Amino acid sequence: MLRNFFAKKASPLTGAPAVRRLKSHSAQSGYVYQYFYEGQRPFHGGGESGTEFVYTASADRKTFHPVNVLVSESALRAWEQTHARMLSSTERYAVSKLALFQAFDERATPELMKQEVRVRAADVAAIIETLGL
Repeated sequence: MLRNFFAKKASPLTGAPAVRRLKSHSAQSGYVYQYFYEGQRPFHGGGESGTEFVYTASADRKTFHPVNVLVSESALRAWEQTHARMLSSTERYAVSKLALFQAFDERATPELMKQEVRVRAADVAAIIETLGL
Protein backbone atom coordinates (compact mmCIF):
# COMPACT_ATOMS: atom_id res chain seq x y z
CA MET A 1 0.00 0.00 0.00
CA LEU A 2 2.78 2.44 0.84
CA ARG A 3 4.45 1.66 -2.48
CA ASN A 4 1.40 3.03 -4.34
CA PHE A 5 1.36 6.08 -2.09
CA PHE A 6 4.97 6.95 -2.87
CA ALA A 7 4.95 5.79 -6.50
CA LYS A 8 6.05 8.39 -9.00
CA LYS A 9 3.11 9.79 -10.95
CA ALA A 10 3.33 9.58 -14.72
CA SER A 11 3.78 12.87 -16.55
CA PRO A 12 0.66 14.18 -18.27
CA LEU A 13 0.25 13.34 -21.94
CA THR A 14 0.82 16.02 -24.57
CA GLY A 15 0.23 16.19 -28.30
CA ALA A 16 -3.14 14.47 -28.35
CA PRO A 17 -5.54 15.57 -31.07
CA ALA A 18 -8.47 17.75 -29.97
CA VAL A 19 -10.88 15.03 -31.10
CA ARG A 20 -9.86 11.39 -30.77
CA ARG A 21 -10.37 9.43 -33.99
CA LEU A 22 -10.97 5.71 -33.85
CA LYS A 23 -8.75 4.01 -36.44
CA SER A 24 -8.44 0.37 -37.48
CA HIS A 25 -5.58 -1.93 -38.42
CA SER A 26 -6.07 -5.39 -39.94
CA ALA A 27 -3.13 -7.29 -38.48
CA GLN A 28 -1.30 -10.22 -40.00
CA SER A 29 -2.15 -12.05 -36.75
CA GLY A 30 -5.75 -12.20 -38.02
CA TYR A 31 -7.17 -9.67 -35.58
CA VAL A 32 -8.62 -6.31 -36.52
CA TYR A 33 -7.54 -3.76 -33.95
CA GLN A 34 -9.21 -0.44 -33.25
CA TYR A 35 -7.03 2.20 -31.62
CA PHE A 36 -6.85 5.84 -30.53
CA TYR A 37 -3.74 7.97 -30.15
CA GLU A 38 -3.80 9.41 -26.63
CA GLY A 39 -0.59 11.46 -26.59
CA GLN A 40 3.04 11.30 -25.58
CA ARG A 41 5.30 11.98 -22.61
CA PRO A 42 8.97 11.64 -21.71
CA PHE A 43 10.08 8.40 -20.07
CA HIS A 44 13.12 7.53 -17.98
CA GLY A 45 13.79 4.06 -16.69
CA GLY A 46 15.94 0.99 -17.00
CA GLY A 47 18.90 3.16 -17.97
CA GLU A 48 17.02 4.57 -20.96
CA SER A 49 15.19 7.76 -21.74
CA GLY A 50 13.06 8.84 -24.65
CA THR A 51 9.41 9.32 -25.55
CA GLU A 52 6.48 7.15 -24.54
CA PHE A 53 3.68 7.23 -27.10
CA VAL A 54 0.38 6.09 -25.59
CA TYR A 55 -2.39 4.46 -27.60
CA THR A 56 -5.63 2.83 -26.50
CA ALA A 57 -6.43 -0.37 -28.40
CA SER A 58 -9.08 -3.08 -28.69
CA ALA A 59 -9.42 -6.29 -30.67
CA ASP A 60 -13.08 -6.88 -29.80
CA ARG A 61 -14.56 -3.33 -29.79
CA LYS A 62 -15.64 -3.86 -26.18
CA THR A 63 -12.54 -3.83 -24.02
CA PHE A 64 -9.91 -1.16 -24.57
CA HIS A 65 -6.53 -0.99 -22.85
CA PRO A 66 -3.48 1.24 -23.10
CA VAL A 67 -0.58 0.26 -25.34
CA ASN A 68 2.66 2.09 -24.61
CA VAL A 69 5.25 2.43 -27.37
CA LEU A 70 8.65 3.40 -25.96
CA VAL A 71 10.99 5.09 -28.43
CA SER A 72 14.33 5.56 -26.73
CA GLU A 73 16.75 8.31 -27.65
CA SER A 74 19.50 5.71 -28.09
CA ALA A 75 17.40 3.86 -30.70
CA LEU A 76 16.96 7.09 -32.66
CA ARG A 77 20.53 8.31 -32.19
CA ALA A 78 22.09 5.61 -34.41
CA TRP A 79 19.95 6.59 -37.40
CA GLU A 80 20.36 10.32 -36.74
CA GLN A 81 24.16 10.04 -36.56
CA THR A 82 24.35 7.92 -39.71
CA HIS A 83 22.16 10.36 -41.67
CA ALA A 84 23.48 13.57 -40.04
CA ARG A 85 20.06 14.94 -39.20
CA MET A 86 17.56 14.89 -36.38
CA LEU A 87 14.15 13.28 -36.79
CA SER A 88 11.26 15.71 -36.42
CA SER A 89 8.51 15.14 -33.86
CA THR A 90 6.19 14.05 -36.69
CA GLU A 91 8.74 11.50 -37.89
CA ARG A 92 9.18 10.19 -34.34
CA TYR A 93 5.39 9.79 -34.06
CA ALA A 94 5.41 7.88 -37.38
CA VAL A 95 8.09 5.55 -35.98
CA SER A 96 5.90 4.86 -32.94
CA LYS A 97 2.80 4.23 -35.02
CA LEU A 98 4.53 1.80 -37.38
CA ALA A 99 6.09 0.04 -34.37
CA LEU A 100 2.54 -0.31 -32.99
CA PHE A 101 1.39 -1.85 -36.30
CA GLN A 102 4.39 -4.20 -36.23
CA ALA A 103 3.38 -5.33 -32.73
CA PHE A 104 -0.23 -5.84 -33.88
CA ASP A 105 1.10 -7.99 -36.73
CA GLU A 106 3.65 -10.02 -34.75
CA ARG A 107 1.98 -10.63 -31.39
CA ALA A 108 -0.15 -13.76 -31.55
CA THR A 109 -3.00 -12.59 -29.27
CA PRO A 110 -4.54 -9.30 -28.17
CA GLU A 111 -3.58 -10.16 -24.58
CA LEU A 112 0.08 -9.72 -25.56
CA MET A 113 -0.67 -6.14 -26.64
CA LYS A 114 -0.90 -5.19 -22.96
CA GLN A 115 2.90 -5.43 -22.85
CA GLU A 116 4.82 -2.30 -23.80
CA VAL A 117 6.33 -2.04 -27.26
CA ARG A 118 10.03 -1.15 -27.17
CA VAL A 119 11.52 0.27 -30.36
CA ARG A 120 15.13 -0.83 -31.02
CA ALA A 121 17.67 0.87 -33.28
CA ALA A 122 17.17 -1.84 -35.95
CA ASP A 123 13.40 -1.17 -35.82
CA VAL A 124 13.98 2.56 -36.34
CA ALA A 125 16.16 1.94 -39.40
CA ALA A 126 13.65 -0.48 -40.95
CA ILE A 127 10.67 1.78 -40.24
CA ILE A 128 12.34 4.88 -41.64
CA GLU A 129 13.38 2.94 -44.75
CA THR A 130 9.71 1.89 -45.17
CA LEU A 131 8.69 5.55 -44.90
CA GLY A 132 11.26 6.51 -47.52
CA LEU A 133 12.94 9.19 -45.44
